Amino acid sequence: MPMYLSKFSYTPETWARMIRNPEDRRHAAQSYIESVGGKLHGFWYGFGAHDGYNLWEAPDNVSMAAAALAISGGGALSSFETTVLLTVDETLEALRKADAVSYQPPAA
Repeated sequence: MPMYLSKFSYTPETWARMIRNPEDRRHAAQSYIESVGGKLHGFWYGFGAHDGYNLWEAPDNVSMAAAALAISGGGALSSFETTVLLTVDETLEALRKADAVSYQPPAA
C-alpha cells in the first residue's frame, strides 16, 4: 500500500480547547485512516512551520484523499498537506521511465 506523509497545523481555537482538555489525537487519526482501509504508522508534534506530522498507509490515493478531505473539512486545522511517498524501487523505476520521456524546455 502507498505511504503518505501529512503535515498539519491546528487553529488557535483548537489549541485552546486542547489546553483546557488535553487529548491524545493519535486515536482519532488512527480511526480516520482505518475507516478507508489504511493504517497509521506514526503521529508526532513538532516546533516549526507545522504543528504535527502523520505517517499513513492507505490502499490508494482516492482513499487517502477521502481521509484528508474529511480531516480538513472538520475545522480544527489551519493547514493540512499530504505528500505521497515513493519507495526507492518506485523512484528507480520512475528514473528509468524518465529517460524515455522526450522533454524540451521552453524556448529561451
